[in-house]
Amino acid sequence: MSKRDYYEVLGVPRSAGADEIKKAYRQKAIQYHPDKNPGNKEAEEKFKEAAEAYDVLSNLDKKARYDQFGHAGVHGAGEGYDAGGFSMDDIYSRFGEMFESWGFGSSRGRHHQRVARGSDIRIRVKLTLEEIARGVEKRVKISKAVACRECGGKGAKDSHGVATCGTCRGAGMVTRVTQTILGTMQQSSTCPTCHGEGTVITNPCPKCHGEGTVRGDEEIVFTIPAGVQQGMQVSVAGKGNAARHGGVNGNLLVVIEEEPHEHFQRDESDLIYSLFISVGQAIMGDSVEVPLIAGKAKIKIDPGMQSGRILRLRGKGLPHVQGYGAGDMLVQVNVWIPKKLTKEEQKLLEKLNASDNFKPKPSKEDRNFFERMRRMVS
Repeated sequence: MSKRDYYEVLGVPRSAGADEIKKAYRQKAIQYHPDKNPGNKEAEEKFKEAAEAYDVLSNLDKKARYDQFGHAGVHGAGEGYDAGGFSMDDIYSRFGEMFESWGFGSSRGRHHQRVARGSDIRIRVKLTLEEIARGVEKRVKISKAVACRECGGKGAKDSHGVATCGTCRGAGMVTRVTQTILGTMQQSSTCPTCHGEGTVITNPCPKCHGEGTVRGDEEIVFTIPAGVQQGMQVSVAGKGNAARHGGVNGNLLVVIEEEPHEHFQRDESDLIYSLFISVGQAIMGDSVEVPLIAGKAKIKIDPGMQSGRILRLRGKGLPHVQGYGAGDMLVQVNVWIPKKLTKEEQKLLEKLNASDNFKPKPSKEDRNFFERMRRMVS
């Protein structure tokens, strides 16, 4: 099933500001919160969907990429939340304090237990236009925090090395009750002993010293979708730094860098190629071969072709990153004028220049074309 538009999920227009987005998410989160819908799987899925939408639209960088590229801009090639990077534990880990301020959590103590989350890792990957045109699988080796093999990432030497926190009794939260002139006031906060996890390590693993993570290398294979652009970020879920005590791993964020191409310039999904022809070809016409991003194509030069004319080869550009259609190849025709002439060539051109047929007589179409070009560069 395809993902719904995030603005549609929260019920806000694309012009919505941060406060409007947060208010809309609060309404959805309260409506579908598991505390209000116990055992309701449909409500739980909508709760996750709203959290995913808010996570993107409340982040300026993610929102900008989503507005430009859609879901592909924040999830990459099928990676992201669908790959398990946004579970219920992850939601409570990111937005738990917000839920607490809205009065949720006391009836679901397990959600007060905070799940540690590993930090994200950002790397840059250089791609050629050929790789961008077809999509490519990349393999990288990075040094990062990985789960300790000795203890399986739990941090304890054995199963008896973990105990329920005595301060919060496993809830992850402590509650303070005070008497005021307005009556009894109850305030909850994260447990200072276990930092919200609900458990403490009593017998730490000697390898990781109770952290659950060690430094190590990991080889990661991921797919870059076709049509990505310079600066776009592809998220590979769960491949960032490992979290303490078996928590949720961070993500690997792959920033795209385009390598300059020998023949083409890029304008979003269109490719621009400069074709140089001789004066004779421009006057008499010809059939010439031009390179494509994959293969070659023949184009016809009509007699009387003017320098600066742009020929469009539809669908021969780069694929759209959203996954449908492709841009065009724009062939800019340039008539090459020799800088030096022989005496014989000069005499021939003097005769041609004297001919009335060689005097400039731009048509209305030619004038409109140059006017369009003038507006484009002005």
